[in-house]
Amino acid sequence: MAILITGIGELTTNDPELGQLHDAALVLDGGAVAWAGPAERAPAADERVDVEGRAVLPGWVDSHTHLVFAGDRTAEFEARMAGKPYTAGGIAVTVRATREASDEQLAANLRRHVEEAAAQGTTCLETKTGYGLTVADEARSARIAATVADEVTYLGAHLVPPGADAESYVDLVCGEMLDAVAPHVRWADVFCETGAFDEAQSARVLKAAAERGLGLRVHGNQLGEGPGVRLAVQLGAASVDHCTYLSDEDVEALAASDTVATLLPACDLSTRQSLAPARRLLDAGATVALASNANPGSSYTTSMAFCVTTAVLQMRMTVAEAVWSATAGGARALRRDDVGYLRPGARADVHVLEAPSVTHLAYRPGVPLTHAVWRRGERMG
Repeated sequence: MAILITGIGELTTNDPELGQLHDAALVLDGGAVAWAGPAERAPAADERVDVEGRAVLPGWVDSHTHLVFAGDRTAEFEARMAGKPYTAGGIAVTVRATREASDEQLAANLRRHVEEAAAQGTTCLETKTGYGLTVADEARSARIAATVADEVTYLGAHLVPPGADAESYVDLVCGEMLDAVAPHVRWADVFCETGAFDEAQSARVLKAAAERGLGLRVHGNQLGEGPGVRLAVQLGAASVDHCTYLSDEDVEALAASDTVATLLPACDLSTRQSLAPARRLLDAGATVALASNANPGSSYTTSMAFCVTTAVLQMRMTVAEAVWSATAGGARALRRDDVGYLRPGARADVHVLEAPSVTHLAYRPGVPLTHAVWRRGERMG
C-alpha cells in the first residue's frame, strides 16, 4: 500500500540532487521511498498522512552500539563522576554478568534497547558482540544480535579476559571463535588501545577476519593517540570509531581514505575525555559519522538526538553536518546506500520531528522531538 506523507515543512533528503526541500511530500511504497519532491506535484497514493508543517528527515543510522549485555555499571559511572579515570578494564564487569545471563534475558534486553532507540528515530542500528569472550558466549551473542539488529559486528577482541594469556587469546579470536561467529556477522572489530590490544595483535585479528570475508571496523584513538587510525586506513576498514585523540597525520590519513571517522560524543562526555575534533576532520575533508556507542559502561544512551545536539553545541559542527553524519554518515560507515537517505529506492525509514526544522534538534536541547517514525514503510508505535 502506497502512503503519501504530505505537509512536510522541511524535508532533509541527504540526496545531492534533491537537497533540502520545503513544502514537500514523500511517497512510501513496498518498504521503499517511491517519490520525493514538492507537495504540489505529489502523485496519488492509497493513504495520505499530513504532518502539518513538521520537519522530516531520514531515520537515524546508529553505526556503533554494544547492546548484547546484562548487568549494570552504575557504580563505575558514579566513580568516574567523582574523578576516577576511565580505563578499558570495566568491560570485565559486564562480561561476568553477560556470561551468567540466559539467552532469553539477553534477547529481551537487546529488544528493549532497540525499541527505545526506534522510539527516538533510530531506524537502522549496528550492534556488536564482545561481552562474552568465550567461543560459546560470543557465538550466542552473535546469534541473538542477528535476530534483532540490522548489522552485527564480531568484537571478540574487546578485552583480554582476566587470567588469560593475551597471545593465546588472540589465537582463539582468530581461530575457533571466529569460525563460530562468522555465520552470524558481517563485520569484525578490535579495540586497538592501551589496556586492550596492541597494534600487532589488532592487525592479526583484522587480517584473519578479512580472510573470512568480513568487513573491518576499528575502535581506536579513544584514550590517547595510537595506531588505531593508521591500522584502519592501511587495512581499508569501513570505519575507525572514537577518534578522540588524533595527530595531524591521522587526520590527513582519514581525509585521503574511504575510512569513516565515527565520533561518539556521548561516550566522550560520560568518560570525561576531550570531545573528538570534528571540525578538524571535516575541514580536512574526512567523512564523519556520529553514533551513540550505547553500552552499559561508557555511554549508556540510545539517543542519537543527544549526539547531534552535542556535536552542534560543543564540537563546532553545523546542524546540517551533524544530521548528515547521524544519518548518511552512519550509512557510509556501514557501507550502505539504502538507509540514511530519503530518495527513490531508499529504504522507507522516516523520522518526523515535532518541530518545523532540524535546527530545533540543537536549538531545543534535551527536548524530545520525535513525532512519528516509519521503518521499512511501517509506522512504529
